[in-house]
Amino acid sequence: MAPAYNEGDLLNHFVDRVSLSMERLGQAFEIVLVNDGSTDHTLSGMDALAAAHPSISVVNLSRTFGKEIALTAGLAHAVGDAAAVIDADLQDPPELIDQFIDGYREGYDMVCGRRMSRAGETWMKKRTAEVFCRLMRRVGPVTLPEKVGDFRLMSRRAFAVLLQLPENHRFMEGLFEWIGFGAKSVDYVRDARHSGTTKWNYWKRLNLSIEGLTSFATLPLRLTTFVGFGVALLAFGYGLYLFARTLIHGDPVAGFPTLSVTMLLLGGTQLLALGVIGEYLGRIFNETKRRPLFLVESVVWSSVARERRGGDGTLGESAR
Repeated sequence: MAPAYNEGDLLNHFVDRVSLSMERLGQAFEIVLVNDGSTDHTLSGMDALAAAHPSISVVNLSRTFGKEIALTAGLAHAVGDAAAVIDADLQDPPELIDQFIDGYREGYDMVCGRRMSRAGETWMKKRTAEVFCRLMRRVGPVTLPEKVGDFRLMSRRAFAVLLQLPENHRFMEGLFEWIGFGAKSVDYVRDARHSGTTKWNYWKRLNLSIEGLTSFATLPLRLTTFVGFGVALLAFGYGLYLFARTLIHGDPVAGFPTLSVTMLLLGGTQLLALGVIGEYLGRIFNETKRRPLFLVESVVWSSVARERRGGDGTLGESAR
């Protein structure tokens, strides 16, 4: 299962490598490609590949919903006994899926790829990702595995439970760990992109980090309480100091600079607290609307999916 946004130039290489890897296993498989509202020729490329390869399903979302939602949409349309999540940019090697399947056959519901090195990525990108993971391991209710991303295989039991989680603000790495189940890691070396440029700039990564923190931790709210309490203590102590100084020495000159600094400090702290509260309030607002996670414009089913779906359009028992 692979979500894609403006990855039209990579699709042929991606499908070739995945198909070759799966055909060596000698078992039925499908490739679910999810078009996340691409503006290039990604959708037409997917449709052409589906026409040439009966093992390909194409899920075309009505607009761009983001990678986390597109990933969820792909899992919702997968009909296999297990599903492997992989990016279409070929940074994660499809050849590793056979080792994932070995772990699945050993009884693990989750088999994750653990990156031992990350080619083609800047030092800053690696460092910020490391800092974020350390922060999430300290403050979150679940422990994120080190150097593990979305690249993994899940049993149907695992991703069926994942699809029951209704939140619109989805931080998938956290949700993967929240559902639990037995997990195993497989070490690998992450390659550079096959071609093109990444769609994940620092702004998007920052937003995803905020999403992860606010979805899985209330620490920012607690910190605002501590900061407010600390500033109140400082202000009270400084007020006592000014009162004592005025009694002893008088105050012939108005303390305009002190007043300005104090007001700016208190105002900045209040705005910071309101911003943090606003982040959580905005998420509560979005969740209470109960809108669907995604809307599908069209679906092209693979031959495997058509065989395993019932005549009423729902999944047959063998695919549940």
